[in-house]
Amino acid sequence: MTNHSKTLYVGVTNNLERRVCEHKQERVPGFTAKYKITRLVYFETTTDVGAAIQREKQIKGWLRSKKVALIESVNPEWNDLSEKMTVRDPSALRASG
Repeated sequence: MTNHSKTLYVGVTNNLERRVCEHKQERVPGFTAKYKITRLVYFETTTDVGAAIQREKQIKGWLRSKKVALIESVNPEWNDLSEKMTVRDPSALRASG
């Protein structure tokens, strides 16, 4: 995810639509709220939680230039990919316990 200044944030979630909504509403305290990280510019999916965490750590360890190249390989305009998401279950967007 990113903001207007292209500050990057890498994270892992089991519900991308809900998590993006939380970031957009600044319901996630800390870095993402402080820097207004609200735009989804890249994502990967897997059903393997361990693989997801490993991939998150891998990407976080990369230089910024490599992260930018990854984003631009599929989203050269840095469009907000969440704009194409459709929320099928509005309750999924409620804050989780």
